[in-house]
Amino acid sequence: MTDYSQAIAAFDAAIAKAKGADEAFAALQALTEATVGTKLFTYMTVDMQAEVARRAYTSDPKNYPTSGTKPIRYDSWFDIVHKERRYFVANTIADIAKVFPDYELIDSLGCQSVVNMPVVLGGELVGTVNMLDVDGYYTPERVQIIRDVLAIPAKLAALVAAK
Repeated sequence: MTDYSQAIAAFDAAIAKAKGADEAFAALQALTEATVGTKLFTYMTVDMQAEVARRAYTSDPKNYPTSGTKPIRYDSWFDIVHKERRYFVANTIADIAKVFPDYELIDSLGCQSVVNMPVVLGGELVGTVNMLDVDGYYTPERVQIIRDVLAIPAKLAALVAAK
């Protein structure tokens, strides 16, 4: 098993000082990059009453800005992430294209695989951590690292961001 203690300690120090969404999610992005790796990292908040999602953080503000909202789509991705609260994993652009209308932009950025990790607090889905990388990148081993190392820090980052 790989030792991620330095990366976790760095996250701990960063999240302890974080004020607001940008600092909290930047700390989570750094932990993600140091442990599992990601080319594109975003965090989306979820407002089920208004049926919208909003990009609260992005590693690529040019292509994926944090402004605006998008409507919640009720599809197979919604069922997996929102209803079942499971990770959505796709390792080809063809699989991404089945659920993301912006798959051509995703592909143009060199990303053909994705993991969407639901962030659940108090029994409610409050957001998703979205990690994208090259074709076939999110192997079962890497998804397990996400589960083992990133799930709790993602909840902490969401709490800090909401403060």
